Amino acid sequence: MYINATGFYVPEERVDNQHFLDLNGLTSEWIEQRTGIRSRSKAKEEENINTMSLEAVRNALPHLPYDIKEVDLIISASYSPYDTVATAAHLTQFEFGIENAKALYLSSACSSFLNALEVVEGYFSMGKATKALILSADKNSAYANETDPKAGHLWGDAAAAFFISKERMAVNEAEIVDVFTEGLGYLPKAPNAVHLRPAHGGIQMPEGRDVFMQACTYMPKNVLYLLEKNGYSLDELSYFIGHQANMRILANIARQLDLPNEKFLHNIEELGNTGSVSSALVYAQHATSFKKGDLVAITVFGGGYSTGACLIRC
Repeated sequence: MYINATGFYVPEERVDNQHFLDLNGLTSEWIEQRTGIRSRSKAKEEENINTMSLEAVRNALPHLPYDIKEVDLIISASYSPYDTVATAAHLTQFEFGIENAKALYLSSACSSFLNALEVVEGYFSMGKATKALILSADKNSAYANETDPKAGHLWGDAAAAFFISKERMAVNEAEIVDVFTEGLGYLPKAPNAVHLRPAHGGIQMPEGRDVFMQACTYMPKNVLYLLEKNGYSLDELSYFIGHQANMRILANIARQLDLPNEKFLHNIEELGNTGSVSSALVYAQHATSFKKGDLVAITVFGGGYSTGACLIRC
């Protein structure tokens, strides 16, 4: 599979840490020390994952080497839907007149983007699609409870769009070497560690310590598995993009793998935890700066639990 074009949308508003002092009693220094977050992106009231996804598509279009109407599979990947019937996939199909495409919504917490990538791989393998569009977006601010001292200060909003084809469409396209996902719902604290119940408290993370521990375990494990499977060594890895949940998680992984900090790409300090789009967003933000031959790993861990990784050769 090949990445034909990427685009992203990040709302302009930033909410700094000081905002939370009167809401949940957490100081700016406390938040930054424990999460690495200094500010987070916040969508406008009239924005949602559908509108943000459209903006991400528009951002990608100037770099797309074919007509968007050739897309035959559209997947909206998110855990914070605006509309569970007319999803971002269907709205994009309408907006750009994409007549001959399957359109669906997929949710697997913060693994949603990588699960969507694996679904695309399956459709390609079955011969049921050749050009796909993944819309990854979350509007966490629509569901976050800012007075919650455990998780109310974490969340940001954003969207990314990835155009992917079965065959190479242009000479400079990055190749998705391999993708792997896994459900971890069997783990002891998985079902209740993180949840989003719109009518019952919004986004909550009652088992944050367990989430931290599992993320530190599975995100590096995923990358090592794919590197070995595909004949690469860790030294050949150019960049490591982890789910943007907590800078302490990324620092822990850097120590485990003995990788220099410059190999870790991140945006959590400015944008907060943007949810299922976070790792895809980091890639899209850096897409024009990758050099030919760079090997990039994306790895995630999400509530439920769910996990996954992919390797990209630029």
